[in-house]
Amino acid sequence: MPTPRRSPVLPFVLDAVLVVVFAGIGRSTHDGDVFGPFGSQLAITAWPFLAALAIGWLVTRAWRDPLAVVRAGLPLWAITVALGMVLRVVSGQGVAVAFVIVAAITLALLLIGWRGIARLVARSRRR
Repeated sequence: MPTPRRSPVLPFVLDAVLVVVFAGIGRSTHDGDVFGPFGSQLAITAWPFLAALAIGWLVTRAWRDPLAVVRAGLPLWAITVALGMVLRVVSGQGVAVAFVIVAAITLALLLIGWRGIARLVARSRRR
């Protein structure tokens, strides 16, 4: 019997929430002012990565298998980091080498990591 197709909405929302968490941690670490007036500081930091994530979902067609580590997680991570940095530069935000490294590592742990955990949990449930 075929398994029912799962909605990609929850994985997309989880990715977006994790990107906002990444931006929030960065803001709080460096400024201490995460929200600023009406959340503007968090929005300014997060939007390039959220836009890159959304484009990554479209480019990779991640909705086909949103839990896939290699087909979804890795390319989403790469696009989110690379395009997010480009969008930061275009919008006049800073892009230091150390920030690129920290962002790449953190977003890898978040965007790829939850998919790896989900796959392990799914496997253990099947046994």
